[in-house]
Amino acid sequence: MRFTDTHTHLYDERLMADDGQIERAIDAGVTKMYMPNCDRHTIDNMLLLADKWPMNCLPMMGLHPCYVKENYKEELAIAADWFQKTKFYAVGEIGLDYYWDMTFKAQQVEAFETQIDWALQYDLPIVIHSRESTQDCIDIVRKKQNGKLRGIFHCFSGTLDEANQIIALGFYLGIGGVVTYKNNTLADVVKEVSLEHIVLETDAPYLAPVPYRGKTKNQSSFIPIIAEKIAELKGCPVSEVAAITTANAEKVFPV
Repeated sequence: MRFTDTHTHLYDERLMADDGQIERAIDAGVTKMYMPNCDRHTIDNMLLLADKWPMNCLPMMGLHPCYVKENYKEELAIAADWFQKTKFYAVGEIGLDYYWDMTFKAQQVEAFETQIDWALQYDLPIVIHSRESTQDCIDIVRKKQNGKLRGIFHCFSGTLDEANQIIALGFYLGIGGVVTYKNNTLADVVKEVSLEHIVLETDAPYLAPVPYRGKTKNQSSFIPIIAEKIAELKGCPVSEVAAITTANAEKVFPV
């Protein structure tokens, strides 16, 4: 079986210290791992991995909403300049985060809309962070959707209604380790949504799936565990989850 991890921070220092993380993922069938950027400080390690594993570790470029601060215009300028120098597979990780800090809410919205415009300019997908802000992110995407905008709502944690709105906009739901947790509503949503609208992700090193939750950092080699849970919820073989979600990822990202 072949899998794709559509969202993994392989360059995180906690993962970079693990020399075997990429090999273990490939051995587990996870042949493509898409890396979202955060800000200027994550670019070097991300591109280092992309250079070392060009067929497996695939970089995005963007400014994460949690990194939108006083200097956000400078950070956006740095990200914009990188699109002139290197191939990237998406504009990401971008979006809104209302969980940690609302101080720069207006600036987050401006940065999100600016980066969506880059995606339209370069014909690239967007990978959206929408923590505690799913409906606002949907509304902005709807406003910008001209028939060409595509991408993923990463770490989807919204309602079935929000999932259906996202699907109607032509976007995919990124499903990760949270679907394995007890007493979460995501499993109920996944039961109701067709596999045709789902892609797999880890968000490593965060949100490790059960049975690793709270015991170790997440890693891309755990993707099959997430696939197994989705297969259980959908009442289908894991091979079907692998095939459909991998095909979905290939529709999202450029070759």
